[in-house]
Amino acid sequence: MQYLAQVHKNEFLEQYQLRLLARQEADDLWAIIPEEAVILLGKGNTMSEKLLVLVELSPTGDIERLEDATNWVLHLIQAYLSTGISPDFLQQEAERAEHWRQALTLQNQDLARRSLELEARREQIQALEESIKKDKTGNYKDDPGGS
Repeated sequence: MQYLAQVHKNEFLEQYQLRLLARQEADDLWAIIPEEAVILLGKGNTMSEKLLVLVELSPTGDIERLEDATNWVLHLIQAYLSTGISPDFLQQEAERAEHWRQALTLQNQDLARRSLELEARREQIQALEESIKKDKTGNYKDDPGGS
């Protein structure tokens, strides 16, 4: 699993560690890691303090790959922030989409109700037509003059 992490020096252990900041959930979906989660890099590894890195961890928690996150951050800026897509904009679009969904649901319910009403009226008309036919045929039988 891939993580965004920041390099810190653990003064007590005299070695560098990674503080995990976010975890990749899907291709374009990341989740912030709210709790303090760190991974020791070992005594031989030296890195710049506060450097942002992308780290790939194995299921057992071992570091499989570690790279500078600069290009990744620049790609995010280019893909999302340079076009004016902000969290507020995305929230507004999500709210707008939800309003559309609700309006379409209401329209669909109204159409379904109207369809049921039309079907009921059609059945009433058919019943009335049948009743008229019965009345006409019944009147001819009862009419001695054969109108």
